[in-house]
Amino acid sequence: MKSFLSYMGGKSLLAGKIIQKMPKHTCYCEVFAGAAWLLFKKDESKVEIINDINTDLVTLYRAVKNHLEEFIRYLKWILVARDEFERFKAEDPETLTDIQRAVRFYYLLKTGYASRIKNPSFSVSPLGRSSLNLLRIEEELSAVHLRLARVYIENMHYAELIRRFDRPETFFYVDPPYYGYEDYYGNDIFHREDFRILRDLLAKIDGKFILSINDTPEIRKLFKGFNVSTEATSYTASGGDKRKRVSELLIMNFEPAASTRTRG
Repeated sequence: MKSFLSYMGGKSLLAGKIIQKMPKHTCYCEVFAGAAWLLFKKDESKVEIINDINTDLVTLYRAVKNHLEEFIRYLKWILVARDEFERFKAEDPETLTDIQRAVRFYYLLKTGYASRIKNPSFSVSPLGRSSLNLLRIEEELSAVHLRLARVYIENMHYAELIRRFDRPETFFYVDPPYYGYEDYYGNDIFHREDFRILRDLLAKIDGKFILSINDTPEIRKLFKGFNVSTEATSYTASGGDKRKRVSELLIMNFEPAASTRTRG
């Protein structure tokens, strides 16, 4: 199953490799959900939790889970047009109902260039159709609604989430902002210093984790001593036609089953 969202740093291509390395667990906890590609691609766990600090994103997930019919009713007849995009962009989400806020965020993500969170701009690609197909919206989101039915959706700081749900039987999937792109998702959400704080926190947990991050010398140095797997992947911006080949690091506090593991 695919995610219903496009998000910078989304793991659509890497999800399968991460799933292969996942240890046995009872509780699955996604610390920085974003588009939640792993949740949608993997088999269901007994307990599943997704979390994000972005209130707009969490409101969207909760609307699709709990109020799908009303969400679709608001969205179904909206035009995909630049002036509509600018109208949504100008709205203050704090003045909206939860459903209106979810619709606004979803529309801006699906019709904006490269799914930008900060200062989005309307995207029209001469090479393809809009990623927002309102004629099939009910069909596409019904499957998402069912998948989220038993998923707990949290909206808290990563450190609070990890401390609250850490148990020996918990598996944390940790996908923080890319190193060097900490402010992409908004100001004062994640800082360079948070990588050190996150490392120190993960080093002490009772559960297991996989952290995915872009491959940089700074990250390799910071997480030296953990199990590290280097994986090739690629990405492209919305509306683009070329993929950029990159490598990402999968950092773990356990010995993965895959033969590609190396010591960091």
